Amino acid sequence: MQHGPLPSDQPPHRLLRHQLRRIFGSEISPRGDWGVFLQTVNAAYYDADRERGLLENALELNAQELTEANNKLRLFTAHAPVGIVMLDRELRYVFASPRWLQQHQLALHDITGRHCREVPLPALDRWQEVLQRTLAEKTELSQEEPVTLHDGRARWMRWEMRPWQASDGDTGGVIVMVEDITDHKRAEEQIRIAAIVFQTRDGMIVTDACGTILQVNQAFTDATGYTAEDAIGKRATLLHSGHQDAAFYRNMWEALTHEGRWEGEIWNRRKDGGVFSEWLIISGIRDTAGRITHYLGTYADISEPREATRKILELAFYDPLTALPNRRLLLDRLHKAFAASARSGQFGAVLLIDLDHFKTLNDTRGHDVGDELLIHVAQRLRESIREADSAARLGGDEFVVLLEGLNEEQVIAANVVETVAGKLRTAISRPVILKGEIHHVTPSIGVTLFRHAKEGAEAVLKQADLALYQAKGAGRNAVRFYNPEMQAAVDARIRLEAGLRRALAEGEFTLHYQPQVDVRGRVTGVEALLRWQAPGQAIVGPADFIPVAEDSGLIVPIGRWVLETACRQLAAWAQDSTTRDLQLAINISARQFRHPDFVQDVRLALRNSGADPRRLQLELIESLVLEDVEHVARTMQVLKQDGVGFSIDDFGTGYSSLAYLKRLPLDQIKIDRSFVRDIADDADDRAIVRAILSLAESLGLQVIAEGVESTAQFDFLAAHGCQGYQGYLFAPPMAVQQMDDQLRRGIGPKEAFSGRADG
Repeated sequence: MQHGPLPSDQPPHRLLRHQLRRIFGSEISPRGDWGVFLQTVNAAYYDADRERGLLENALELNAQELTEANNKLRLFTAHAPVGIVMLDRELRYVFASPRWLQQHQLALHDITGRHCREVPLPALDRWQEVLQRTLAEKTELSQEEPVTLHDGRARWMRWEMRPWQASDGDTGGVIVMVEDITDHKRAEEQIRIAAIVFQTRDGMIVTDACGTILQVNQAFTDATGYTAEDAIGKRATLLHSGHQDAAFYRNMWEALTHEGRWEGEIWNRRKDGGVFSEWLIISGIRDTAGRITHYLGTYADISEPREATRKILELAFYDPLTALPNRRLLLDRLHKAFAASARSGQFGAVLLIDLDHFKTLNDTRGHDVGDELLIHVAQRLRESIREADSAARLGGDEFVVLLEGLNEEQVIAANVVETVAGKLRTAISRPVILKGEIHHVTPSIGVTLFRHAKEGAEAVLKQADLALYQAKGAGRNAVRFYNPEMQAAVDARIRLEAGLRRALAEGEFTLHYQPQVDVRGRVTGVEALLRWQAPGQAIVGPADFIPVAEDSGLIVPIGRWVLETACRQLAAWAQDSTTRDLQLAINISARQFRHPDFVQDVRLALRNSGADPRRLQLELIESLVLEDVEHVARTMQVLKQDGVGFSIDDFGTGYSSLAYLKRLPLDQIKIDRSFVRDIADDADDRAIVRAILSLAESLGLQVIAEGVESTAQFDFLAAHGCQGYQGYLFAPPMAVQQMDDQLRRGIGPKEAFSGRADG
């Protein structure tokens, strides 16, 4: 019920009643005392005011508590010993703590809302994979690895990643805590090194600042007869022989107090009472404040001059872990071997041996297990070579075998070396028991022959290293010989990789496009083909540089550039009625497809360019599919939901199988040019092409034949139902401007078939 305005000449009580009607929407007629009625109204207003006041007080209190909680959270994140980053489920930045921002020289407004791939950080590729695993598995994960910061410093970082829960109960994203553990790693390394050093052949003893023995090694026990149980907890005076007076020890302690070090000859007493002379070096170990907390004593037995000389030579020329010659002694023996080879005219050889996946063993089973393996390998090398030959340890898991006096004929010498290398491979590959578990290790061996070696020892070792690189590149557990062509190839590869890095940085890559036509010669799509042209140089095709890009990992950023550039062109063509229906095909490398950011890269390229994903066709090589069908299928399904199409390139060259064709969301297969080339003359090629066309038809897949260069090839393919064609018969790959001109003119069958087919 609506109540209109009341004339102003009405009595006050009627005015009040009218206002109450407007407020409460119903008839209010005070039939009793007006005073009682007004008191009731006043009481109602008072109660409302009081409740409003209580509510305002509660809100103010909650606001204060919220502000205080925010301040505490801000203080916590500002002073937390680790950097903290918060990402949403799409891996976009939500929050980052001041420590993390300062460490990477970023501001919060620079990253908020951006995808983590858009903010270049150390070890980005590797920890993004862990981030995605955290989201997928909804579990906490951690990872430790060395990274190089923006200022060039190498640091060890520990990443701890855990999912956080959104208000809807689903995983909202990932919280990442980043801790600099460099000091901790260095301490571990120092402890490990100290543990190894402590087990040398010299007697060693550790005491506290007061001279109480805390630890001794086996060499100490061998020299003195005192076991660790006998010595630990006793004072170092346990060894005093009485041959030195109090002044001797007073001078020793004065030197230790003021200089932190003492060195000299001392007479000590064995447990059986015998007295012997030792050369003692005592070093003070200081804490961070510079106070001496411990002393390290090292004893060398010099009671026999001959033994003293042996000890000096051993320390200078032998590896303390394996007792093999070290690099210094190896170089000396190499120089002598070169001189002997020059006199005799006989070849010698250097075999550089590296243990495959040794780092993995070290990291997973511990350095003590790794050291034990190195000792076993050293022993097997000694057993596998002649007395006239030498085995040495260069460092880490690298060993060298030096063979001399092989033969005057290079071929015969090489055969001898090959036999020795095979023997070494067999010996090293035998199972070995380490800490109660059986382990297998294989070697990669690089070999170089020498006769005069005028270039010197370091050059010969470099040659062996290049051959070793080839052995590892061949799949490891292999033997490879050095030759000058190898050196030239390696140098060329290094130059090519450097050129690719420059090309990527300076924009020397370009895309050419080759039309794809239907049976009537109408252009239905194009394939984007990568080209490289340095200033003043000829265009370089992908076959000449893609293998190096794959090996070096540069294929990932190059492939990302191809995606972005091609998608921008696809979006540009969509604005023209002549080209808006074109399909654009892009080749995707195996390494690029396996990269954890691949799906995100495709989506970003499409989103940033505005290209229609339904017009994008990604071409995969058959060998990639066969390596891991499950992973390939999952990745394809994700992009397929976005509208992206897929094609199998070079179909038929691998182990083509109905099994994987049925499991993959494919749209198209491409018949490889190797089957098309001789289709007019080769019955086997014709049979293979007919089978592919029949298979594709049964599975509902489109087919494009590539490398079509003659009308005879076209006629056969068309007669057997091929739907699409690509090749020089129609048009070569061309720059985008030429492509636009060609598309506007159109490619008719008559024009196409009269074109040259010699490209």
